[in-house]
Amino acid sequence: MRARSSIGELARTFVTCLLVIGLLVAHQLFVRESDAAKLAGQDVPAGGKCEIRFPVSKYYQDYAAEGGNPRPSTGRAVLMFPNGFNPSRTWPVLIVTSTSDLDRTSPMDAPLYQETATKEGWIVLATDATIRPRADSTAWRFAILAAALQTIRHDWPQSAQWPVALAGFSGGAKTTGELGAMLAKSGPIRICGFLLIGINSDRLSAAYKDFRPAPGFLSTPTWISSGTSDQVAPPASEELVYYSLKRTGFQQVRFEHFFGGHAVKSAEVRRALHWFRELEKF
Repeated sequence: MRARSSIGELARTFVTCLLVIGLLVAHQLFVRESDAAKLAGQDVPAGGKCEIRFPVSKYYQDYAAEGGNPRPSTGRAVLMFPNGFNPSRTWPVLIVTSTSDLDRTSPMDAPLYQETATKEGWIVLATDATIRPRADSTAWRFAILAAALQTIRHDWPQSAQWPVALAGFSGGAKTTGELGAMLAKSGPIRICGFLLIGINSDRLSAAYKDFRPAPGFLSTPTWISSGTSDQVAPPASEELVYYSLKRTGFQQVRFEHFFGGHAVKSAEVRRALHWFRELEKF
């Protein structure tokens, strides 16, 4: 009888332990769900994508309205997150800028970088206004991007210290250089790299001379990616961009080729992101 009683007690104890463990697991799942990161009121899915709306302050509305543009009161941002994302940690951000040709917007280009960048542990960010400009100018794009960064920093103050790289393809590569110089001049931001793909003229040097960010800007790693059969931005024109940047004083510039035409090559994006991490040590 005593043996049977002991076995019964063990069984009851085992069942009780299972129930306690189950309750603890359920509690942890509830806590994780309820503590999910939020940005501008939206849930942020680790390993996923979210789109937010954000206000554009009067200061940035004035900036965007240069040249007769309308005043945008609201912007939209598409963000793509790596697996395991938690805003309490440090994450590099890749800001994507598209060409303004054919009414193209930066959120349209973001998927070209999404898989590669998020696998490498980067957040991808692309912004646009909720209204169309009369002229899709650099001032317009800067105002919307700066307002988006302001919103992100408001919700996640620690993001002000995160490394930021800027990437653009074709006409977007030209605008990328201008935006980088404008951001660097506008306030503290940790720019860790430029990725210029299919670029056929150097607007980064001109922007540096116009906006005069701090001298450390010239040490920003800059990767030029060129398709060997690119007819829009032939390797010879991209080589001219390389030498123009070097003459301006940019200290860390790489000019890399890949087999192909006028396109974003995932392998080149990966190599550039690795290089930025290596040089900037993050």
